Amino acid sequence: MSGKAVRLTEAKVKNATPNATDYVLGDGDGLQLRVRSNGSKLWNFNYYHPVTKKRLNMGLGAYPETSLSQARKLTIDARQLIAQGIDPKEHRDNARQQQKAASEHTLRKVSEAWFELKQEGVTSAYAEDIWRSLTLHVFPDLGETQVSSITAPKVIELLRPIEAKGSLETVKRLSQRLNEIMTYAVNSGLVPANPLSGIRAVFKKPKKQNMAALNPEELPELMVAIANAAIKRTTRALIEWQLHTMTRPAEAATTRWIDIDLDKKIWTIPAERMKKRRPHIVPLTDQMLAILEAVKPFSGHREYVFPADRNPRTHCNSQTANMALKRMGFAGRLVSHGMRSIASTILNEQGFDPELIEVALAHVDKNEVRSAYNRADYIERRRPMMEWWSRHIEQAATGSLSVAAVNQGDARKVVSIR
Repeated sequence: MSGKAVRLTEAKVKNATPNATDYVLGDGDGLQLRVRSNGSKLWNFNYYHPVTKKRLNMGLGAYPETSLSQARKLTIDARQLIAQGIDPKEHRDNARQQQKAASEHTLRKVSEAWFELKQEGVTSAYAEDIWRSLTLHVFPDLGETQVSSITAPKVIELLRPIEAKGSLETVKRLSQRLNEIMTYAVNSGLVPANPLSGIRAVFKKPKKQNMAALNPEELPELMVAIANAAIKRTTRALIEWQLHTMTRPAEAATTRWIDIDLDKKIWTIPAERMKKRRPHIVPLTDQMLAILEAVKPFSGHREYVFPADRNPRTHCNSQTANMALKRMGFAGRLVSHGMRSIASTILNEQGFDPELIEVALAHVDKNEVRSAYNRADYIERRRPMMEWWSRHIEQAATGSLSVAAVNQGDARKVVSIR
């Protein structure tokens, strides 16, 4: 750089014409205007790195978008940084990176990245519940907030109205899910610490309630109600299928024909449809097979045994059986998940092996090695128990009230579904 540069003027900058090759016009203090052979004009700051003393160039923008006065202001700012031992180009690049991160790392976008991993470890129904809760309660207010700006007071303020309505279980679940998202942000290097780690302590705790379930002696009442209820054919079959198989609502609702082996009389539920993410095999009784035979005219050509009404190509909602039970007058007395409790209570009272009952309920064995080793054996050991349970249900239904009724000779007799 020359010791004494002639200052540029707006007129000189505006009237600078291109040559066959690029050339530079100096303004002093390291500010230059590069006039390109194609006619473009670019501002450039030429300086020495404050540490390495290496000569560097830093682009300041194009003319006329960046005026002469603006270029001089940028040059002054850059020289002030150099005086503080800061490389102005590195400083600008870091600022741009932070600005980019601020726009990319919103709570919604970080949640999306977390959810991609989370949904691999839970059932599809539970994954839908997770995302629905965030979409409904969190994203409208905090979705576009930078994850680095998420604080405990902000989230507490968001959840207080939900707590005030008495939805304490919702508050608990949202607190848990937001904690997992922020922990993901910490592990991704987006925030230094999780600011939400203790927020659950400031909310009322929901009272733990067992799933509503009938007493064993009330099973006949349930079967009579199912038989007389004004419900769809497949819904009645779904309720009985869940009762006989002792499965969870989502597992029963997503039953697929391809997973059923009629020859071996087993139903294999894939790991991705199970709560604990491990496959579960249900030995099929004659009564269960009769239920399948009863619904085959309605869904045998479909993927799912219990298809949805609006879109038969997919399965019915996991809450279908539960809503039907409410309409039948069992609100507060029985939820569909509670039918598993009825089975567990009765089978334990009858003296069946508690371990076999736990396996039938798909509760994870604490000794995973033993569980895997004995899985095949458990299937055959469970058959007599499952057959007893199906007969007990049939007796409670006084035979003909059940979707699947077996006559005295054990020949399958399917009762018409209303």
